[in-house]
Amino acid sequence: MPLQTTCIGAYPKPDYVQFGDWFTIDGGMTSSAATDAYNAAQEKLSGDEIEALFQRAAAEVIADQIACGIDIPTDGEVRRENYIHYHCRHLDGFDFDGLTHRVLRNGAYETDLPTVRGKIAPKGNHFLPHDFMVAQAGSDRAIKVTVPGPITICDTTADEFYGDPQAQGRDLADALNFEIRALAEAGCRYIQVDEPLFARKPQAGLDYGIENLERCFHGVPDHVVKVMHMCCGYPSHLDQTDYQKADPESYQMLASALDRSIIDQVSIEDAHRHNDLGLLEKFQNTTVILAVSRLHRARLKRRNKSAGDCRRH
Repeated sequence: MPLQTTCIGAYPKPDYVQFGDWFTIDGGMTSSAATDAYNAAQEKLSGDEIEALFQRAAAEVIADQIACGIDIPTDGEVRRENYIHYHCRHLDGFDFDGLTHRVLRNGAYETDLPTVRGKIAPKGNHFLPHDFMVAQAGSDRAIKVTVPGPITICDTTADEFYGDPQAQGRDLADALNFEIRALAEAGCRYIQVDEPLFARKPQAGLDYGIENLERCFHGVPDHVVKVMHMCCGYPSHLDQTDYQKADPESYQMLASALDRSIIDQVSIEDAHRHNDLGLLEKFQNTTVILAVSRLHRARLKRRNKSAGDCRRH
């Protein structure tokens, strides 16, 4: 069977989508700036107008990925101001008006974040099946849907309620499971939970992260491919080279435990920081998605002809 390619998640938004993203904002885009841009777009256009733009954008980025040879495309996360907070907007417990200033990623990132002020739970209405069906309608290839994971959400929001990341993670996992099971019922075959923070906090990943990751997929049918993504770090904007990276030994710490989990595919970063490929031997039961394209560069070097996968990070 030939090697397959996939896009991990985000893709540059077309110009007509009314809020920018990591690829287009000069110097990167903070969470608070993304929230402001998202709110401004919502006020400027009607719901029907915004939906029409998102549908057009999803069709275009999927067609672009397929033209590049991507076997399992995504919708490019074109609806999302960022890949984490879009989901949080659909959960009870998050305050997007009273933001809290935080320094994150061991000082690598500083911004104002949505704040958890109550118990996290689904609001009662599914939203990702709609996004999936819009994307899937534009292609005969199976579309993958991505979801932020519990540890990553915890680390990219401010907690003023739980005081316990493990308990907060359990409630997040249950809320994510509510949406993931609906995606499976809608016919989505590839569902990915993004946990880039596993590489920053490998001990937390071992202590309770993998348990909550499995909780996200509880009750999902066997025919659905359960994917998780983690990475060694990513720049704040295009062409940045001096950004902080996680220790690649994190992969070594986590590999065997992930291989024993219910996860079918694990995505790991190998473009921004190369791994000892002996790491791959630790995944005896799990398919490895090996990232080989550096999408933080505005212009790829000509000698890098490997198309691996299209990267968010």
